[in-house]
Amino acid sequence: MTTPEPPDYAAYIAGLPRVLAGAATLFRDGRGRVLLVEPNYREGWALPGGTIESGTGEGPRAGARRETREEIGLDREPGRLLAVDWVPGPGRPPLVAYVYDGGVLSEEEFTAIRLQEEELLSWRLVPRDGLPAHLPGPLCRRVLAALDVVTEDTGTAELENGHRAG
Repeated sequence: MTTPEPPDYAAYIAGLPRVLAGAATLFRDGRGRVLLVEPNYREGWALPGGTIESGTGEGPRAGARRETREEIGLDREPGRLLAVDWVPGPGRPPLVAYVYDGGVLSEEEFTAIRLQEEELLSWRLVPRDGLPAHLPGPLCRRVLAALDVVTEDTGTAELENGHRAG
């Protein structure tokens, strides 16, 4: 009796589904308004953040910090994880989006913001009720869920396409 050949691990890994991963940080001012940035490469607004660099071994928390530093010039350790969102997408692999608490920024910190001109046009503070006018559906729902976690001091929001899972 012969032993079957072990499966080719590289081929196995290559055949697994791929996902994209992104991380962002939710910053607020003393009045509870949310810091949004305006990208120059697509319509709409977003939280400071972006794609996690998979080839470097970077994790979500480090990615959120790096993206915040690159995009708005603030180097702050992200706070607790507020939301994780599984976002399927037509024409691309699913996205796993992480949102971390950036806390309440001081006036001095807002004054220190320096935009990454290669990617961003502007930034603004938006009250909760103004978020739907600035953010697309799933992203808006994700940010609102993250705000609920901060306000209610509850655990992490588990989301699917911006909707509560489970």
